[in-house]
Amino acid sequence: MRSLRWRWLMAEMLEPLARHQLVWIEPRGWRAMLFDHPPVVAPVLLDEWADRGWPLIARASVCCDIAGQVPLGLPLPPEHGKRRLFFECSREIIVRTTRPLRLVEAAATAPAPWRKTIAAILALAPETRCFGSLAWEHLTGLAYLSSGSDLDLLWEIGAGDQADGLCSALAAIAADAPLNIDGELVAPNGQAVQWREWHSGGPGLMVKTTGGVQLTWRDRLFA
Repeated sequence: MRSLRWRWLMAEMLEPLARHQLVWIEPRGWRAMLFDHPPVVAPVLLDEWADRGWPLIARASVCCDIAGQVPLGLPLPPEHGKRRLFFECSREIIVRTTRPLRLVEAAATAPAPWRKTIAAILALAPETRCFGSLAWEHLTGLAYLSSGSDLDLLWEIGAGDQADGLCSALAAIAADAPLNIDGELVAPNGQAVQWREWHSGGPGLMVKTTGGVQLTWRDRLFA
């Protein structure tokens, strides 16, 4: 029994985090990581990031990542150049992880012109989740949103016909929206496809995974 428990724990530690998961880092470990790799942008903001209780985001791995480390990202707000920073950390300094933020939680942070569109999306799919500028402004209180920001969303989808229905309704909402609705359909296996690409009906899809981007056939995504 003890051996089985040990193997289960090891498997959990090696399992990559899903893209867009929110990840909170232990402040002391975060500062040690920054000390080893001093930031060239926004050093004061980054030094205080974990102390303020702000998360990072799990990202896909890239070729230069160190094996066994957790790949993380942190997009800076426009005030600091809107740069996307890449980090890696050991599992030991991760305090907790959660699924991406629910859109219903972030809705109050959205600009007033967005709210009718958001209400329509939530009526269509109440469990819609969000990432991108809206999520980061809600999570940190920093000014991430601008007049050119997209609404970045995630939908967990179990079958192709469900994806078809959702995308048809999204296309109708997007036609009258005052902003660009971007987002991904996430299959049970963790692969994700941009909703407009699925809606286009093409047989081949570019899907995102924890290991990067790959081509798959449409009829295999939800198989």
